[in-house]
Amino acid sequence: MKRKTEREIIVLALYSIEMSGNALEETVTYIMKQMKIKEDPTEYIFESIRGVLDNVDKIDEVISQNLENYKINRLNYVDLAIIRFATYELMFRPDLHPAIIINEAVELSKKYSEIDDFKTSAFNNKLLDKIRVSLESGR
Repeated sequence: MKRKTEREIIVLALYSIEMSGNALEETVTYIMKQMKIKEDPTEYIFESIRGVLDNVDKIDEVISQNLENYKINRLNYVDLAIIRFATYELMFRPDLHPAIIINEAVELSKKYSEIDDFKTSAFNNKLLDKIRVSLESGR
């Protein structure tokens, strides 16, 4: 399975779990069925979702510290799932290049939360780049 597809499944699962409280395994299975993916879910998918859920307070703190004139609770749930997952990868996956993490998050923003003015993807890109810089500087 391509990493891009795995990331999409992860974000959709995080969104679904946030909204419904359903179990992780059931949620991933349902999403993959809806996406018509016949492969088994990868360990990367489960590891990433658990990583976000286990560290959500730390992740949300980093996100909140980097928001300007905005509160985390004002983010829509899809964007929140995308930003949480990208922030998790920036914080806990040094083996992944930050530019790839941010680019994939922006692409997911364009697919799932963009209206037509590209303000959402630009906002998410700017926020994630600010998070990247703050993490690299050790803030």
